[in-house]
Amino acid sequence: MSSPSTKKPPELVTRIVTAAALIAVALVAILLGGIVFWVVVVALGMLMMAEWVDLVGARAQPKRLALYALVVPLAIMAPLLGAGPGFLALGLIGGAFFFVGATTRSGWLAGGIVYVAVPVLALLLIRQQKDIGLLYTIWTLALVWMCDIGAYFAGRLIGGPKLAPVVSPNKTWAGLFGGMVAATLFAVALHYWAGLGKAAVLATPLLAVLAQCGDLFESWLKRRAGMKDSGTLFPGHGGALDRLDGLVPVAPAAALLVVVLPKLYALLP
Repeated sequence: MSSPSTKKPPELVTRIVTAAALIAVALVAILLGGIVFWVVVVALGMLMMAEWVDLVGARAQPKRLALYALVVPLAIMAPLLGAGPGFLALGLIGGAFFFVGATTRSGWLAGGIVYVAVPVLALLLIRQQKDIGLLYTIWTLALVWMCDIGAYFAGRLIGGPKLAPVVSPNKTWAGLFGGMVAATLFAVALHYWAGLGKAAVLATPLLAVLAQCGDLFESWLKRRAGMKDSGTLFPGHGGALDRLDGLVPVAPAAALLVVVLPKLYALLP
């Protein structure tokens, strides 16, 4: 029998402590914004790319090539030091995608450039919006966090039919709806307490579904690669992709809602 001093903490405790630490770091970075937020987001993006390469089975040399190619669009997004998030960065993402694809002849490896860089661009774009950037960045990240929390506890407490047993045997329909409810309730709270727009509140359930889709896609990638987790960076959560898979589709959708559509609407006669 293990002594109390050597006994491993329960999985739930480990998950909660790790999640709390990650949320604290994220909130500090969001509040500070600017170069600090860029550094944190870009560092996570590079970690995600490294794990993506392992998931798709690329060798060491193509892995370095993909990481070097990703550095270019991520660097240009830097506030003050670079051009910032915008059309130039989007063009460089496309250029890096085609360069990696043509050089390595691997569509999967090239796809990782888009998979990582577009959410990074979206988050930076939301955060730099005057007056609303702070609130809507918190909303974008927090709806994914709340979706994960709601799905975890609803799935454990209610159980029931599996959502996608072939891809992820542990996920249930109860977890999906629990995640949607938790994310939506948080958005409603932000609406009343911080002035989050009604459009964002109404969109939250759909974005929660997107978060679950991102989670399922990464689960499929891991099953395809024969891996349990994408990495071991975060105790109780696995790697960077494991922790951020839901954010990958949510961030671009949120940027479309918060930044792109209002600007297009303003151009209408």
